[in-house]
Amino acid sequence: MRNKEKGDFMPQVYFEYSNHEVEYLKSRDTILGAAIDKIGKIWRPINPDPFTALISSIVSQQISKKAAATVWTRLSNAVDITPEAIARTEPKSIQACGMSHRKAEYIQGIAQAALAGKVDFASLHTLEDGEIIAQLSALRGVGVWTAEMLLIFSLNRPNVLSYNDLAIRRGMMHLYGHKELPRQRFERYRTRYSPYCSVASLYLWELSGQD
Repeated sequence: MRNKEKGDFMPQVYFEYSNHEVEYLKSRDTILGAAIDKIGKIWRPINPDPFTALISSIVSQQISKKAAATVWTRLSNAVDITPEAIARTEPKSIQACGMSHRKAEYIQGIAQAALAGKVDFASLHTLEDGEIIAQLSALRGVGVWTAEMLLIFSLNRPNVLSYNDLAIRRGMMHLYGHKELPRQRFERYRTRYSPYCSVASLYLWELSGQD
């Protein structure tokens, strides 16, 4: 990531987990443990700024990674990714970066919510997971899944396993040989992995064959 003011590159930040979490999961589930040993350490980048991370998530909705990267580059070159800068930018200028009118409205709505104090992004890290999900999913364009992904890939929360994530469910079915995965069975795995569901999620994504 390039720092616009200083012109240097910021170091990449990754989801943090240690051997402690890995050994716990291996002790709780030998099948998952074998997969963890085979795959090894997973380095997944995170964005520690939750406002920027949420705007990036909106940009990425329903488009390919390549397209999302292109749109994000255009947006970040056109406007500083701050609530103040985005709120005073014309929606048409945001849309011109390659987004639908609706996405531009979502992005401006998030910025306005931040400025109005409806969501204090600077203090999100002090809230419980459920509180964060409730606050964020109340914003237009932000669903529970998006909020759950922000918990992992911005706030580095350790205990998130999203039933709303198709790849998570696919990875779980591949791992255990299930042809279907009813919610009750999924919740049993959540209980087994807790309190390190986020680490399990990293491996289930890997096992799904698709991020």
